[in-house]
Amino acid sequence: ITSMKITLLFIVVTLSICFQSFSQSREAGTDLAAIKDYMRSKDSIPVSPKNKDIAAIKSILRQYNSALEKLDITGTDAFFTDESEIFESGRNEGSYSNYMHNHLMSELKEFKSLKHDEYELKVTLAGNYAFATETYTSNIVVLKDNTKVKRREVSTSVLKKRKGQWKIITKHNSSRK
Repeated sequence: ITSMKITLLFIVVTLSICFQSFSQSREAGTDLAAIKDYMRSKDSIPVSPKNKDIAAIKSILRQYNSALEKLDITGTDAFFTDESEIFESGRNEGSYSNYMHNHLMSELKEFKSLKHDEYELKVTLAGNYAFATETYTSNIVVLKDNTKVKRREVSTSVLKKRKGQWKIITKHNSSRK
């Protein structure tokens, strides 16, 4: 009886190993196998170039908005091409350099504070071009009399990748009360 038990145990173990190996081979090449492979290696999958580009674009736009909120736009011209075009509320402001020196700097000097709430950013890539849409609510406190101004705003940007760097070539801002 003992040899019969050993034989039976051997058969059960052998069958279970064969069944497990058979089920794994039936799974190979299926969606389930791909999902299992992904779950096992998800922490080691490299970030795709597309994801890196989107992250770089979002970083540029967030840094620009952060500078506006700090009321200090020093260095923000680095985010724009020399031939950039800025449009604001139906007006062509020219290049970013022109916009910065002849509009934005004097406008920011009138603010005590600026805060962007409900900020949302969407980016679409198309080769070496990117299209971004930002929506947010601007909360402004005017320096001279502490008047509070709240505006819903949208900004669209077209960026181009040149020499590995993303730069804004066109930006359009509009707002409403």
